[in-house]
Amino acid sequence: MSMNVSLQQLKVFVAVARARSFTRAAREFGLTQSAVSRCVRELEEAVELKLFDRTTRQVELTLAGSGFERRIGRLLDEIEMALNEGRDAHQAHSGVVLVASNPALSSTWVPAALARCAAAFPALTLQLQDLPQASVLQAVEQGEVDFGVIAESVPFASGNLDVQPLSATPLCALLPAHHPLALQGALRWDDLAREPLVTLNRDAGCRGAVMRALDGLRPEGRPLQEFAHVAGVARMAQLGMGIGVLPVCVDGARGAHAHRAGDVAHATTCHWPVPAGPLVTRLLHPVVNVTTMLVRRRHRSLRPCAQAAWSQFMGAVAEGADAQAASPDSEALPETSIDGAPMRGSSGAPMRVALRGADAPPPLQVTRTHARIE
Repeated sequence: MSMNVSLQQLKVFVAVARARSFTRAAREFGLTQSAVSRCVRELEEAVELKLFDRTTRQVELTLAGSGFERRIGRLLDEIEMALNEGRDAHQAHSGVVLVASNPALSSTWVPAALARCAAAFPALTLQLQDLPQASVLQAVEQGEVDFGVIAESVPFASGNLDVQPLSATPLCALLPAHHPLALQGALRWDDLAREPLVTLNRDAGCRGAVMRALDGLRPEGRPLQEFAHVAGVARMAQLGMGIGVLPVCVDGARGAHAHRAGDVAHATTCHWPVPAGPLVTRLLHPVVNVTTMLVRRRHRSLRPCAQAAWSQFMGAVAEGADAQAASPDSEALPETSIDGAPMRGSSGAPMRVALRGADAPPPLQVTRTHARIE
């Protein structure tokens, strides 16, 4: 036998049964008394049972109605509990979020972004998968993780992925202070043509940018040493085993100071901080940018907890920039050049310098949350 019973009919029946009154049940649902009576009557017809004995003064459950109310009431309470739990989970952003990142970003900026999420949503559990960049993209496409973090130097397009650029960072040379090229004020890519070089491998997403910049400049067969982590590149450069080529934030000297001072805002915005150790950093011309990006599956909504984490990864850029602009220290600390040496005016006093206007490398155009590569 097929029964056409609605959830509303069941809820009204339970309300009448518990209140022992059509009038009070009507008030609870914002209905007229006749609408409640009709709802109960239609339910009785559908289940082919008389559920209430009605008199002018009172409403009583029949024997069949009493048993029906016990079962239906319990089911409705469980449904209400399940709906409340789902609503609470949405509002509290609880659950597990899986994030994949390439090895270089996993060891620098991503942990700071995860810490930001944990502080904002203590009930959220974040799990980081440290993967080669190609595997990050594959994991996102196949739905094995909620979203990924990658680095690319060219406009990135995929039919299966949505991409959100966060920030563009220029490739720089890292040299020991005694290296002859460290004495030059600016370096070009052809200055590195015959030098031993150390850079990140393709797992970190930067190798392609370096190879394109050196295309046609470097003697054929001249190899590059490649590492998966920034620390390996920096250590080789410190030991004089090659010039390191890495993305480095243009405010890198301030970044090093901020890291020592515990500047969390900067840690969450500087995707490629200056590596630790005594190295000179030189911006390479023409400027080649590496852009940090978030990637997610196209045409698929993120789960509420994953959307909350995604927003925190995005917000780390905007909020950190605001915090740095508003910080008293940003006024007290002299800006330094990308080469790490304080810029000084004609009087010899430290001079604030920003990479803007005519002196700025034209390809680097960064907003708080988006970067454009030209």
